[in-house]
Amino acid sequence: MLLVIDVGNSNTVLGIYRDGVLEHDWRVATDKYRTVDEYAMLIHDLFRLAGIAFDDLADVIISCVVPPMLNTLEGLCRQYCRLTPYVVGPGIKTGMPIQYDNPKEVGADRIVNAVAAYERCKCGLIVVDFGTATTFDVISADGEYQGGAIAPGIGISAEALFDRASKLPRVEFSRPGQVIAKNTVNSMQAGIFFGYVGLVEGIVARMKKELPVAPTVVATGGLAAPIAEATSSIDLVEPYLTLEGLSLLYQRNRQQNTGGSLA
Repeated sequence: MLLVIDVGNSNTVLGIYRDGVLEHDWRVATDKYRTVDEYAMLIHDLFRLAGIAFDDLADVIISCVVPPMLNTLEGLCRQYCRLTPYVVGPGIKTGMPIQYDNPKEVGADRIVNAVAAYERCKCGLIVVDFGTATTFDVISADGEYQGGAIAPGIGISAEALFDRASKLPRVEFSRPGQVIAKNTVNSMQAGIFFGYVGLVEGIVARMKKELPVAPTVVATGGLAAPIAEATSSIDLVEPYLTLEGLSLLYQRNRQQNTGGSLA
Protein backbone atom coordinates (compact mmCIF):
# COMPACT_ATOMS: atom_id res chain seq x y z
CA MET A 1 0.00 0.00 0.00
CA LEU A 2 1.08 3.55 -0.75
CA LEU A 3 0.12 6.38 1.61
CA VAL A 4 -0.09 9.79 -0.10
CA ILE A 5 -0.32 12.93 2.02
CA ASP A 6 -1.16 16.40 0.72
CA VAL A 7 -0.63 19.06 3.40
CA GLY A 8 -2.45 22.32 2.66
CA ASN A 9 -2.73 25.43 4.79
CA SER A 10 -6.25 24.55 5.97
CA ASN A 11 -6.65 20.82 5.38
CA THR A 12 -4.46 17.76 5.07
CA VAL A 13 -5.73 15.05 2.72
CA LEU A 14 -4.53 11.47 3.00
CA GLY A 15 -5.09 8.63 0.55
CA ILE A 16 -4.32 4.93 0.38
CA TYR A 17 -3.42 3.43 -3.01
CA ARG A 18 -3.27 -0.27 -3.69
CA ASP A 19 -1.93 -1.30 -7.12
CA GLY A 20 -2.42 2.26 -8.39
CA VAL A 21 -6.06 2.49 -7.29
CA LEU A 22 -7.28 4.91 -4.62
CA GLU A 23 -9.06 2.80 -1.99
CA HIS A 24 -9.48 5.22 0.93
CA ASP A 25 -9.16 8.94 1.51
CA TRP A 26 -9.54 11.25 4.50
CA ARG A 27 -9.52 15.02 5.08
CA VAL A 28 -8.37 16.44 8.44
CA ALA A 29 -7.56 19.93 9.68
CA THR A 30 -3.95 21.01 9.28
CA ASP A 31 -2.52 21.81 12.70
CA LYS A 32 1.18 22.62 12.79
CA TYR A 33 1.15 22.50 16.60
CA ARG A 34 0.22 18.80 16.77
CA THR A 35 3.08 16.53 17.73
CA VAL A 36 4.28 13.40 15.95
CA ASP A 37 2.44 11.26 18.50
CA GLU A 38 -0.80 13.23 18.15
CA TYR A 39 -0.81 12.82 14.38
CA ALA A 40 0.07 9.15 14.79
CA MET A 41 -2.98 8.67 17.03
CA LEU A 42 -5.23 10.49 14.55
CA ILE A 43 -4.02 8.55 11.51
CA HIS A 44 -3.99 5.26 13.43
CA ASP A 45 -7.68 5.73 14.28
CA LEU A 46 -8.56 6.55 10.66
CA PHE A 47 -6.63 3.51 9.47
CA ARG A 48 -8.29 1.27 12.07
CA LEU A 49 -11.74 2.19 10.78
CA ALA A 50 -10.61 1.05 7.32
CA GLY A 51 -8.90 -2.10 8.55
CA ILE A 52 -5.39 -0.79 7.82
CA ALA A 53 -2.28 -0.88 10.01
CA PHE A 54 0.93 1.16 9.76
CA ASP A 55 2.79 -2.05 8.97
CA ASP A 56 0.67 -2.51 5.83
CA LEU A 57 2.34 0.51 4.19
CA ALA A 58 5.09 -0.09 1.64
CA ASP A 59 5.85 3.60 0.98
CA VAL A 60 4.76 7.16 1.71
CA ILE A 61 4.92 10.30 -0.43
CA ILE A 62 4.24 13.79 0.95
CA SER A 63 3.43 17.14 -0.64
CA CYS A 64 3.56 19.96 1.90
CA VAL A 65 3.15 23.76 1.76
CA VAL A 66 3.32 24.17 5.57
CA PRO A 67 7.04 23.78 6.47
CA PRO A 68 6.60 22.96 10.19
CA MET A 69 4.30 20.08 9.24
CA LEU A 70 6.93 18.37 7.12
CA ASN A 71 9.22 17.54 10.03
CA THR A 72 6.25 16.21 11.98
CA LEU A 73 5.08 13.90 9.23
CA GLU A 74 8.58 12.72 8.39
CA GLY A 75 9.04 11.86 12.05
CA LEU A 76 5.73 10.01 12.09
CA CYS A 77 6.73 7.94 9.05
CA ARG A 78 10.09 6.98 10.51
CA GLN A 79 8.86 6.29 14.03
CA TYR A 80 5.54 4.56 13.41
CA CYS A 81 5.77 3.24 9.84
CA ARG A 82 9.51 2.52 9.81
CA LEU A 83 9.69 4.22 6.41
CA THR A 84 11.60 7.16 5.00
CA PRO A 85 8.97 9.11 3.03
CA TYR A 86 9.38 10.58 -0.41
CA VAL A 87 8.95 14.36 -0.22
CA VAL A 88 7.93 16.44 -3.23
CA GLY A 89 10.37 19.29 -3.72
CA PRO A 90 12.91 20.85 -6.08
CA GLY A 91 14.71 18.22 -8.08
CA ILE A 92 11.87 15.72 -8.16
CA LYS A 93 11.45 13.89 -11.44
CA THR A 94 8.14 15.27 -12.71
CA GLY A 95 8.49 14.86 -16.45
CA MET A 96 7.28 18.47 -16.72
CA PRO A 97 9.58 21.43 -17.51
CA ILE A 98 8.89 24.39 -15.19
CA GLN A 99 8.85 27.69 -17.11
CA TYR A 100 8.90 29.90 -14.01
CA ASP A 101 11.44 32.62 -13.16
CA ASN A 102 12.42 30.63 -10.07
CA PRO A 103 11.05 27.06 -10.24
CA LYS A 104 11.68 26.62 -6.50
CA GLU A 105 8.97 29.19 -5.79
CA VAL A 106 6.19 27.07 -7.27
CA GLY A 107 4.19 25.35 -4.55
CA ALA A 108 4.48 21.58 -4.47
CA ASP A 109 0.70 21.19 -4.69
CA ARG A 110 0.57 23.25 -7.89
CA ILE A 111 3.14 21.07 -9.62
CA VAL A 112 1.46 17.88 -8.41
CA ASN A 113 -1.88 19.10 -9.79
CA ALA A 114 -0.31 20.11 -13.10
CA VAL A 115 1.36 16.73 -13.57
CA ALA A 116 -1.83 14.84 -12.78
CA ALA A 117 -4.02 17.00 -15.03
CA TYR A 118 -1.65 16.72 -17.99
CA GLU A 119 -1.32 12.97 -17.56
CA ARG A 120 -5.10 12.70 -17.68
CA CYS A 121 -5.83 15.12 -20.54
CA LYS A 122 -2.62 15.35 -22.63
CA CYS A 123 -3.51 18.83 -23.89
CA GLY A 124 -3.16 22.51 -23.01
CA LEU A 125 -4.70 23.15 -19.59
CA ILE A 126 -5.71 25.66 -16.98
CA VAL A 127 -5.91 24.00 -13.56
CA VAL A 128 -7.97 25.83 -10.92
CA ASP A 129 -7.50 24.69 -7.33
CA PHE A 130 -10.00 25.99 -4.77
CA GLY A 131 -7.98 25.77 -1.56
CA THR A 132 -6.96 28.26 1.11
CA ALA A 133 -5.78 30.25 -1.90
CA THR A 134 -7.40 29.87 -5.31
CA THR A 135 -4.65 29.06 -7.80
CA PHE A 136 -4.74 29.09 -11.59
CA ASP A 137 -1.98 27.11 -13.31
CA VAL A 138 -1.29 26.95 -17.04
CA ILE A 139 0.20 23.90 -18.76
CA SER A 140 1.07 24.00 -22.45
CA ALA A 141 -0.02 21.40 -24.99
CA ASP A 142 3.58 20.10 -24.85
CA GLY A 143 3.33 19.50 -21.11
CA GLU A 144 5.27 22.53 -19.85
CA TYR A 145 4.26 24.34 -16.69
CA GLN A 146 4.03 27.97 -17.83
CA GLY A 147 2.93 29.85 -14.72
CA GLY A 148 -0.33 31.12 -13.35
CA ALA A 149 -2.14 33.32 -10.87
CA ILE A 150 -2.95 33.21 -7.16
CA ALA A 151 -6.06 34.77 -5.60
CA PRO A 152 -7.37 34.77 -2.02
CA GLY A 153 -9.41 31.66 -1.35
CA ILE A 154 -13.16 31.69 -0.82
CA GLY A 155 -12.82 31.03 2.90
CA ILE A 156 -10.28 33.83 3.36
CA SER A 157 -12.52 36.32 1.59
CA ALA A 158 -15.64 35.33 3.51
CA GLU A 159 -13.80 35.48 6.84
CA ALA A 160 -12.34 38.90 6.01
CA LEU A 161 -15.82 40.23 5.25
CA PHE A 162 -17.06 39.03 8.64
CA ASP A 163 -14.01 40.32 10.52
CA ARG A 164 -13.88 43.77 8.97
CA ALA A 165 -17.58 44.64 8.73
CA SER A 166 -18.95 44.97 12.26
CA LYS A 167 -22.62 44.42 11.48
CA LEU A 168 -22.22 41.50 9.09
CA PRO A 169 -22.60 37.94 10.42
CA ARG A 170 -20.48 34.91 9.58
CA VAL A 171 -22.38 32.98 6.88
CA GLU A 172 -22.21 29.53 5.35
CA PHE A 173 -20.80 29.33 1.84
CA SER A 174 -23.66 28.25 -0.38
CA ARG A 175 -25.31 29.26 -3.62
CA PRO A 176 -28.34 31.51 -3.04
CA GLY A 177 -31.42 31.30 -5.20
CA GLN A 178 -30.76 34.64 -6.90
CA VAL A 179 -28.18 37.39 -7.09
CA ILE A 180 -30.61 40.12 -6.01
CA ALA A 181 -31.06 38.96 -2.42
CA LYS A 182 -33.75 40.09 0.03
CA ASN A 183 -31.86 39.74 3.32
CA THR A 184 -28.36 40.26 4.68
CA VAL A 185 -27.33 36.61 4.86
CA ASN A 186 -28.40 35.89 1.29
CA SER A 187 -26.84 39.16 0.13
CA MET A 188 -23.49 38.07 1.56
CA GLN A 189 -23.84 34.60 0.08
CA ALA A 190 -24.68 36.08 -3.31
CA GLY A 191 -21.67 38.38 -3.21
CA ILE A 192 -19.27 35.67 -2.11
CA PHE A 193 -20.55 32.90 -4.38
CA PHE A 194 -21.22 34.82 -7.58
CA GLY A 195 -18.23 37.05 -6.92
CA TYR A 196 -16.03 33.95 -7.08
CA VAL A 197 -17.80 32.68 -10.16
CA GLY A 198 -16.99 36.02 -11.78
CA LEU A 199 -13.38 35.86 -10.58
CA VAL A 200 -12.92 32.42 -12.13
CA GLU A 201 -14.59 33.43 -15.39
CA GLY A 202 -12.56 36.64 -15.62
CA ILE A 203 -9.14 35.10 -14.96
CA VAL A 204 -9.79 32.07 -17.18
CA ALA A 205 -10.96 34.33 -20.03
CA ARG A 206 -7.87 36.54 -19.76
CA MET A 207 -5.56 33.52 -19.64
CA LYS A 208 -7.19 32.07 -22.76
CA LYS A 209 -6.48 35.32 -24.62
CA GLU A 210 -2.76 34.91 -23.84
CA LEU A 211 -2.63 31.30 -25.06
CA PRO A 212 -2.24 30.16 -28.68
CA VAL A 213 -4.70 27.26 -28.33
CA ALA A 214 -7.88 27.08 -26.27
CA PRO A 215 -7.10 25.01 -23.13
CA THR A 216 -9.20 22.57 -21.17
CA VAL A 217 -10.06 23.97 -17.74
CA VAL A 218 -9.82 21.48 -14.88
CA ALA A 219 -10.97 22.33 -11.34
CA THR A 220 -10.11 20.65 -8.07
CA GLY A 221 -10.40 21.37 -4.36
CA GLY A 222 -13.22 21.15 -1.87
CA LEU A 223 -15.36 23.90 -3.40
CA ALA A 224 -14.72 23.09 -7.07
CA ALA A 225 -18.02 21.30 -7.68
CA PRO A 226 -20.47 24.07 -6.65
CA ILE A 227 -18.49 26.73 -8.53
CA ALA A 228 -18.28 24.53 -11.63
CA GLU A 229 -22.05 24.07 -11.60
CA ALA A 230 -22.51 27.83 -11.88
CA THR A 231 -20.16 28.53 -14.79
CA SER A 232 -19.36 27.21 -18.24
CA SER A 233 -15.71 28.24 -17.82
CA ILE A 234 -14.81 24.93 -16.10
CA ASP A 235 -14.78 21.84 -18.31
CA LEU A 236 -13.89 19.14 -15.82
CA VAL A 237 -13.93 18.65 -12.02
CA GLU A 238 -11.34 16.24 -10.56
CA PRO A 239 -11.73 16.11 -6.75
CA TYR A 240 -8.79 13.71 -6.28
CA LEU A 241 -6.37 15.44 -8.65
CA THR A 242 -3.66 16.10 -6.06
CA LEU A 243 -3.75 12.57 -4.67
CA GLU A 244 -3.57 11.18 -8.20
CA GLY A 245 -0.59 13.42 -8.88
CA LEU A 246 1.23 12.20 -5.79
CA SER A 247 0.66 8.58 -6.79
CA LEU A 248 1.93 9.35 -10.29
CA LEU A 249 5.07 11.11 -9.02
CA TYR A 250 5.79 8.19 -6.72
CA GLN A 251 5.64 5.81 -9.68
CA ARG A 252 7.96 8.05 -11.70
CA ASN A 253 10.55 8.34 -8.96
CA ARG A 254 10.65 5.05 -7.10
CA GLN A 255 12.93 3.44 -9.70
CA GLN A 256 15.61 6.02 -8.94
CA ASN A 257 15.17 6.11 -5.17
CA THR A 258 15.00 3.65 -2.33
CA GLY A 259 13.08 6.11 -0.19
CA GLY A 260 13.80 9.52 1.22
CA SER A 261 13.39 13.08 0.09
CA LEU A 262 12.91 13.72 -3.60
CA ALA A 263 14.11 17.29 -3.15
